[in-house]
Amino acid sequence: MEIPELRTERLVMRGWRGDDWEPFAAMMAEPAVAEALGHNEPPTPPQAWRDMAFLAGHWQLNGFGHWVLEDLATGQFVGRTGLLRPPDWPDLEVGWSVSREHWGKGYAPEAARAACRWAHDVLGARHIISLILPSNATSIRVAEKLGEKPEGRHTVRGFDLVVYGADLPLDSPG
Repeated sequence: MEIPELRTERLVMRGWRGDDWEPFAAMMAEPAVAEALGHNEPPTPPQAWRDMAFLAGHWQLNGFGHWVLEDLATGQFVGRTGLLRPPDWPDLEVGWSVSREHWGKGYAPEAARAACRWAHDVLGARHIISLILPSNATSIRVAEKLGEKPEGRHTVRGFDLVVYGADLPLDSPG
């Protein structure tokens, strides 16, 4: 399957390539990123490879998934953002992970908003959720910037998560 390329004001959102593994593994090895994703310890490089393969394979199995985020001006790896709906998820999720060096630049909401627009326009999605650890204040702020509000809780793979959600299309950029 060919993964569509999206562009935002500052980012290229593209499909996964083998050479994404090293910057992806480096991002996942950052303690703050690992903690935000609920890991007590950063994933090992083989675990990061499996995570990357899962994200890339989700496109093949479902026709949507997470994009790699690249800085439009420099081509530098920024992180990942996109859509997930494995069988144990309660609804279509928009999620994000950004390398620690890029936190605070607004990349996560910028890319998540583009992913939500694509979900609405291409998939016909009418509602989106984000599953977030209650302690992850950074991701909660991103969800709120998207206009998502708490809709309850859900346990996924042993994690007790807050479900944030919003109807699509999202309101104007915020």
